[in-house]
Amino acid sequence: MPKKPPPMTGVKSKAKKGTFPRLIKNLLKDYKLHLAVVTVCIILSSVASTGSSLFLNRLIRNIEDGMKLGWAEASHSVIRTLITMACVFLVGIISSFLYTRIMAVVTQGFLNKMRQRMFSGMEKLPIRYFDTHPHGDIMSYYTNDIDTLRQLISQGIPSLISSALILTILVTYMLYLSIWMTLIVFAAVGAMTMVMKTVGGNSAKYFVRQQKALGNTEGYIEEMISGQKVVKVFCHEEESCKEFDEINNRLFEESSKAHSFANMLMPIMANIGNILYVLIAFIGGMLILSSGAKNISLSGQAFGLAVIVPFLNMTRQFTHNLSQVSQQFNQIIMALAGADRIFSLMDEKPETDNGYVTLVNAVEVDGKLTECENHTGMWAWKHPHEDGTTTYTRLTGDIRMEHMDFAYEPGKTVLHDISLYAEPGQKVAFVGATGAGKTTITNLINRFYDVADGKIRYDGININKIKKDDLRRSLGIVLQDVNLFTGTVMDNIRFGRLDATDEECIAAAKLANADDFIRMLPEGYSTILSSNGSNLSQGQRQLLSIARAAVADPPVMILDEATSSIDTRTESIVQKGMDALMEGRTVLVIAHRLSTVQNSDVIMVLDHGRIIERGSHEQLIAEGGRYYQLYTGAFELE
Repeated sequence: MPKKPPPMTGVKSKAKKGTFPRLIKNLLKDYKLHLAVVTVCIILSSVASTGSSLFLNRLIRNIEDGMKLGWAEASHSVIRTLITMACVFLVGIISSFLYTRIMAVVTQGFLNKMRQRMFSGMEKLPIRYFDTHPHGDIMSYYTNDIDTLRQLISQGIPSLISSALILTILVTYMLYLSIWMTLIVFAAVGAMTMVMKTVGGNSAKYFVRQQKALGNTEGYIEEMISGQKVVKVFCHEEESCKEFDEINNRLFEESSKAHSFANMLMPIMANIGNILYVLIAFIGGMLILSSGAKNISLSGQAFGLAVIVPFLNMTRQFTHNLSQVSQQFNQIIMALAGADRIFSLMDEKPETDNGYVTLVNAVEVDGKLTECENHTGMWAWKHPHEDGTTTYTRLTGDIRMEHMDFAYEPGKTVLHDISLYAEPGQKVAFVGATGAGKTTITNLINRFYDVADGKIRYDGININKIKKDDLRRSLGIVLQDVNLFTGTVMDNIRFGRLDATDEECIAAAKLANADDFIRMLPEGYSTILSSNGSNLSQGQRQLLSIARAAVADPPVMILDEATSSIDTRTESIVQKGMDALMEGRTVLVIAHRLSTVQNSDVIMVLDHGRIIERGSHEQLIAEGGRYYQLYTGAFELE
């Protein structure tokens, strides 16, 4: 069963400092002009939404003037005020429409670029990262965490800017109308701030934990889906459900706490706003009724309906926008938690490559190798030197390991003093129990991991000097677990060399003994494969894997237990394909079935990371050691 994720203890309640500025910096990087237009539109929309109070004050004064001086003189002022109000509101409507449309384009464009950057960065990560991180959790970066950014950019940031502008305008105009009344509003704001700090802070903490719990849940689901056959074979459905319930309940607990605090915030804020509204109405009414009551304001207006009515309207707007800010607070925290996870993926150190020796097409002229632009079928290592000279070494597939040690984790050495060589055209087999270090050796040749001590030489060149792309281009690999991709059969074979022609792909399939079954498929080489080729048998999938390696035509082949998961009859078919593939190449074979390695030039027997025997099949049988015991059944591989 997969390992359960760790409990959520010790999770930080806040996103890392600098996450929000970095997010804004990335946003401005690609959409500076768009955001400038959006900012102008938000300003116009905010001014328009607060203009009702300003015009309400003027309208009431016009009406009061009309009551004193007569309607004939005041009607023109009233009509002008109404027309001005209509024009301002129209500008606000148009501005709101424009910035919401522009933000929709900006949001989707930004998320598109973020996904591209994430995927591009992920493709440069070392194999170690994928070996140590659940795949479902990695997928959560592209789904849940990206979606939180969508909500923040399309709704959160515009709403926050708009609310901040509106609050600033309202406070300014409130002070203009009445300083005393504004101080009462400030007192209510203090209470609201305390609520936001207490309730919102708890909500933020649990929203961050919710995002992490969601990643763990998706990681477990992905593992269960990919391992569903294993679950059913061993009748672990009930245990899987129990473990999922535990993980899902953890998500439920974090989510329910987060949303409980979030849902609690709005009613509290709304009720404080209602109390404030009633308080302003009561005090305002008392001041109007009190004869000789003076209003301290910046406008110098007498306290009356022209002050209290727009002030009440502004109070309602003020508390509403403050509630909007509190509502966006949780969304922002959740989005920043998602952004923090995304940036953590983007900040992962890419696979380092200090190599400078490259693989080039070569041609021999007057007994010397030289670089050639056209494909000649001959490859050479291009080795530049410090003195400015360049030497070319023919790629032959000579691999040597010299006193090599390796540990996946410091202090836990898994390979001890490994020394071996594979001459061009030789077939070298590795035999040993699970965990003996067979696959680790091949991973080091590919430089999926780097050796801790010792050296690996490829055609006499330290592989640390060879650029990783060029090194891996010279190696072909056929794994026990075949990965096929969504696309046609032809596309999957061409994956070995993307510039291969259809004829070359068909030739590779024939070499791998796969052509016959491919032509029997509904659409032959154009048959669409999906779900990792689930409509093919294990043997057919393995033959496609061999064909894919064959079309790459590498001088060195690594066969990692390529026939261990197929039946004996199918193995004979696959073995014919592999024999054709191995011809004329240096081959490193990892196998559990000793029948597949008897014809190897050299057999290495490993035990706990050490080579304990080496020699040909006949030599090892004659020695009567571990290999002899394995071959005769006196000792079994575990």
